[in-house]
Amino acid sequence: MPTPSDFLKYTQWSGIATLVFAALVIVAFIFKWGIRFRLVGTTGFMLVLTGGLFALSLAPLSRTVIPGAVRYNLVYDNGGTQTVIAIPPKITPSELEATLRQAASDLYSYGRFGTQTENQLTIRARTVLHPETGISVPLYLGQVKRSLTSREDSQLAIEIYQDKFAQLPQSIS
Repeated sequence: MPTPSDFLKYTQWSGIATLVFAALVIVAFIFKWGIRFRLVGTTGFMLVLTGGLFALSLAPLSRTVIPGAVRYNLVYDNGGTQTVIAIPPKITPSELEATLRQAASDLYSYGRFGTQTENQLTIRARTVLHPETGISVPLYLGQVKRSLTSREDSQLAIEIYQDKFAQLPQSIS
């Protein structure tokens, strides 16, 4: 994954190419070349491309990876204070804790709105059990609460429902 410093390098090269196209446009207008208006469009595109690359060089694109976290799917997100993730039924409590930490890091956004009573993002982890054919039962295994205002929240409140793990299917080894 490209880093912001990589995008800064791309911005410099794109800026140089933009200046070359701008000089070419000036030459094309002086000598009344037939492609001069196409070169104006190309130069405008290069300006937009350079601006986009510059913007990407300012924003951190790196993603925090929590060791031991398993893959999850986002099931529900109200854009504010409530989200639900789906996890596989064969998960351990330690993997669940790492996955909740990963989800808390991944789902943080400056654009989330809190309420006057709740200024925390609650992420609930659930799996789906199938006790009989055609019947699905959601089973919530844990949750994490994090601040909506601070990206680096050291006060994550992680709850793991140990009693629910007894209901999970046992793996046959």
